[in-house]
Amino acid sequence: MLKFKIKATLDRMRVGVVKTRHGSFKTPVFIPVATLGAIRGLDNRDLKDMGVEVILANTYHLHLRPGDELIRELGGLHKFMNFDGPIVTDSGGFQAFSLGYGLEHGVGKIANNIFLEGLKEAKLKEMERKKFAFVNDRGVRFKDPKSGRIVELTPKKSMEIQSNLGSDIIFAFDECTSPLSDRKYTEKALERTHRWAEECLEYYDKRQALFGVVQGGEYRDLREKSAKFMAERDFAGYGIGGSLGKSKQDMLNILDWVIPLLPEEKPRHLLGIGAVEDLFNCTEKGVDMFDCVAPARWARRGHLYVSPAEGGNVKNKFRIHIKNSSFTRDTRPVDRTCECLVCQNYSRAYLKHLYKANELLYFRLATYHNLYFILKLMEKIRNSIIEGTFYELKKEWLGG
Repeated sequence: MLKFKIKATLDRMRVGVVKTRHGSFKTPVFIPVATLGAIRGLDNRDLKDMGVEVILANTYHLHLRPGDELIRELGGLHKFMNFDGPIVTDSGGFQAFSLGYGLEHGVGKIANNIFLEGLKEAKLKEMERKKFAFVNDRGVRFKDPKSGRIVELTPKKSMEIQSNLGSDIIFAFDECTSPLSDRKYTEKALERTHRWAEECLEYYDKRQALFGVVQGGEYRDLREKSAKFMAERDFAGYGIGGSLGKSKQDMLNILDWVIPLLPEEKPRHLLGIGAVEDLFNCTEKGVDMFDCVAPARWARRGHLYVSPAEGGNVKNKFRIHIKNSSFTRDTRPVDRTCECLVCQNYSRAYLKHLYKANELLYFRLATYHNLYFILKLMEKIRNSIIEGTFYELKKEWLGG
């Protein structure tokens, strides 16, 4: 159900095309996240206008509301949300972390050392009371924070839900560990992930393309063990997930360990990563697919992406905060090099006014700009690989 054709290479980088039963998309690709079947503030006309070829939706959240069986009854996710391109769904395994140890430890997929040094035992105990996901050998037991409803996900159940959703690319059910998980726990979680992967291969809908997920935390031998395990099995592609260490360098080291062990002819998806510098550095390591909620989430919080020409850099994370007083009379667009409808029609002053007034229009315009910005950056990265100018482009953006 999936074909991957490599069109050009540069060192470890690849430009390719992934073909699914609902069309194709070019790689390396940034996949916008439509958690509940929608990217907040945008409709499908917006997505088509900015060139979105593929989206990712969330298995766990769609199972809760409106329900995967209802979506199946209504013709599947493509028909339900009127999106005719490829759709990816995650397995629900990430929510085992985000609603479990992510809440308990108060961390994301990468935890920096400054944060770790500041943790206090009392704070950890306070966080633990907020935990809504509990992992066992069978699967993950969730308590819906909104309704209190108890939901259990197992490998078989995850495959059933994703089959009902009718997505094109699906992920095997896995346990996403915390950056604070020790080696003993990470080993146990890896054993679960491998056992669950075998179950997913048995139960998944063969009309869909199943990706295995490489886990193992920050431990090289566990990562290599997991990559070899997944590579030996008949997956259509591979995700790289779980805790990615305690720094961005740890994440890059993990890619160095894992990617050479995965089949070259199959796509590689780095799960939940999408900062501007990550798109450059991880593409350089051989990653083909990215997904992240960051562009839309930062937009809602008032952070808008800008290019190096407008002062964007690694230190400011290529973002301005539109609430700043300096933008009150700023008649410039967010980014003069950007051709999105926002930058072509609206000023920073107007966007600041909308943000401060909490106008709904702000959320649409800001989300549109940020997503367009990242998609066009990925297009530049693809073209630079084809033309052999990637390193010049990377230097322009990241310096050094």
